[in-house]
Amino acid sequence: MKNEKIYKVVLVGLFAALSYVVFTFLQIKIPLPGGDATSIHLGNAVCVIAALLLGGLYGGLGGAIGMTIGDLFDPVYIVYAPKTFILKLCIGLITGLIAHKIGHISTEEDNKKVLKFVILAAIGGLLFNVIFDPLVGYFYKLLILGKPAAELTLAWNVLSTSINAVTSTIVSVLVYMALRPALKRSGYFIEVK
Repeated sequence: MKNEKIYKVVLVGLFAALSYVVFTFLQIKIPLPGGDATSIHLGNAVCVIAALLLGGLYGGLGGAIGMTIGDLFDPVYIVYAPKTFILKLCIGLITGLIAHKIGHISTEEDNKKVLKFVILAAIGGLLFNVIFDPLVGYFYKLLILGKPAAELTLAWNVLSTSINAVTSTIVSVLVYMALRPALKRSGYFIEVK
C-alpha cells in the first residue's frame, strides 16, 4: 500500500469514532451505590478488532481514544477517563502482541491457525481487562477519588467486565474473520510487521 501510514492514522480515527459510538450509545448502564455506574458494552470489541487489523499500538490507540472521549462526555464516567485510556491501550497492545508478534496473523495463510491466534489474542487482551479493570478501578476509587464505596462496586465491576469480555471476544473474532478476506480482496489489508 502506497500511503500505509496515512491509512493507519485514518483507521485509528475511524476506530476511535466507532468505539466512542458503541461505548456511548449501545451500552446498558447499571447504576451503583454512591452515584457510580458500570455498563455492559461492546467498546472493547472495537478495540480488539482494531488491534487485530492495525497492530497493538494503532489498534489500542483507536479504542483508547474513543472510549476515553466517551468517558469525558459522561458526567458519571468523567473521573475514570485516565484509567480508561491506559487500560484500553493495554488491551490493544496485548491483543496485537499475541496476534502479530506471536501468531503472525497478517502473513499467515492457514485460516485455522489465523482463527486460533485471533481467539487467543482476543482472550489475552480481554482477560487482562477482566483482571485489571476492576482491580485498578478499585484502587483508583479508593486512593485517588477517596470513595469509600469502592468495595461495594467491586463485585459489580467484575461481573460487568466479565460479561463484556465474553461478548467482546465472540464479536471481535467473528467480525475480524469476516473482514479479513474482504480486505485482502480489496487491497486494503495491512500486513502488520
